[in-house]
Amino acid sequence: MSEPHRFPVRIYYEDTDAAGIVYYANYLKFAERARTEWLRELGHPHQALVEGEGLAFAVRRCAADYVKPARLDDLLSIESQLSGLGAASLDLVQTVLRDDAPLVRIDIRLACLDSRLRPARIPAALRARLKPFLQGG
Repeated sequence: MSEPHRFPVRIYYEDTDAAGIVYYANYLKFAERARTEWLRELGHPHQALVEGEGLAFAVRRCAADYVKPARLDDLLSIESQLSGLGAASLDLVQTVLRDDAPLVRIDIRLACLDSRLRPARIPAALRARLKPFLQGG
């Protein structure tokens, strides 16, 4: 099993709410950025999937457990681990960390869709790149 993908995020004023902590929905944005960069590093950026394969990933299900807040100027790390790999879907656990302490855990299922927004098989080349990251795989 490969190490989880890690993506750094610095917290800026625009990320915080009136109480000075990160607004809860922004963690989903951070997780999206981490997934996007992971796919790019694997050689399968979103734009290439859309233009070359006519495919895109969409969030099918998402659950977040908020443990501790992040604050202005914190340096966070978004850790992404593949927990399931179906024919047309990916399951991930994404953990937002500060100094390796978990702040938020996001369980997410992505569906692979064709241009008509119907389920489509994940391309074989991408499946092969993802498989080493599968927990327990």
